[in-house]
Amino acid sequence: MNYTKNHKIIEALIFGSTEPISEDDMIEKISGEINLTNLLNELVYFYKDRGVNLVKTGKTWSFRTSPDLYEKLIILKKQKRKISKAGTEVLSIIAYHQPITRAEIENIRGVQMGRGTIDILVEIGWIKPKGRRNTPGRPVLWVTTENFLEHFSLEHIDNLPGLEELKASGFLDKRTAISTISDLSKIDDEVLEPENEEDESLEDFISPEN
Repeated sequence: MNYTKNHKIIEALIFGSTEPISEDDMIEKISGEINLTNLLNELVYFYKDRGVNLVKTGKTWSFRTSPDLYEKLIILKKQKRKISKAGTEVLSIIAYHQPITRAEIENIRGVQMGRGTIDILVEIGWIKPKGRRNTPGRPVLWVTTENFLEHFSLEHIDNLPGLEELKASGFLDKRTAISTISDLSKIDDEVLEPENEEDESLEDFISPEN
């Protein structure tokens, strides 16, 4: 790679930012008629075998620890989050069926949910309202956010594991969709609060019928 001043600028911007940085912010800083996509791809290749990798999540870029170093850099720390079993199920349903209404979520789960479940997911920043369904009552439609993609290291929502992939991995038997995603992303700091609800198959939550 011919390492130019523009490569250095992009590198410094991403490294110095406290949060993932967008391509729009980068393009304002580089000089001349430069193809930003090519610059980023060159940096991705440059860092692919290093201790940190340049990673795109959603529409933003950041440096991440190389996956093969995760185990050596683990810091043992318990972090509790107010996410119940219902919360993980609701999040998985929204992720696979978005945009989706509250009533449709309840229909898939087979039980009603308290308003607090949606509120917690909104507070964390993993879901947001996006318009309304053009049906009587015009119910709010819910979708996942850029923060959701960032947290679970997904470039796009289409990168969620599919039904056949989950079956092949053996995750459909006892785990919810979000547990699977967490495992794949090596994220295990959620503490799930027990609920008096029957366990349901993950296949029920991500089935395309709903």
